Amino acid sequence: MRTDLYPVTCERHSAGRSNLEVLDAAIRGGAGIIQLREKECTIEELYRMALRFRELTAEAGMLLIVNDHVDIALAVGADGVHLGQGDLPLQAARGIAPDLLIGVSTHSRQEALEAQREGADYVNIGPIFPTRTKEGVKHFLGPKAIPEIAAGLEIPFTVMGGITAGNIEQVLAQGARHVAVVTAVTMAEDMAGAIASLREKIVRAKQETG
Repeated sequence: MRTDLYPVTCERHSAGRSNLEVLDAAIRGGAGIIQLREKECTIEELYRMALRFRELTAEAGMLLIVNDHVDIALAVGADGVHLGQGDLPLQAARGIAPDLLIGVSTHSRQEALEAQREGADYVNIGPIFPTRTKEGVKHFLGPKAIPEIAAGLEIPFTVMGGITAGNIEQVLAQGARHVAVVTAVTMAEDMAGAIASLREKIVRAKQETG
């Protein structure tokens, strides 16, 4: 499964394009995973959107991760759910969704190791750089925090937060091999091309390090 680049949707920051247009670009760009993240719609709207995402990702052979909502992930047959620090606790989510992939956002080594101990399938480390999708956040980890936080992790990790074509080499140099992005794709004029280009950089870094 191609999980090197991990596009995340956010209609507010998609230059007037819909989440479904972002998904179409992700499919054309060769992504193997996408996270449906939409904070500005009703639960019913999100459910209907997730149903369509599940239909299209299944046809494309992609993993579908739903942000925050364990119930919607289960209802549409998604592959997983991604939880923030303020969402349903991991152990509670695992109790009602034992077969879902569960990812957890972490902002420190302590949080990452705790998520691993509690049974997360992967953790996200971030935000690495300043980002428009996290309003009010003033602390950014920087790429050098990646190996420090990842130390001791035996599960996969993604990195996220302000990562673009112009700085992705910095996170790759620190050992990141699964990179989650929002605006690097959603604000690009050619979204599919941006995905393909970012994936190429990650694949090259993997090849160079074996």
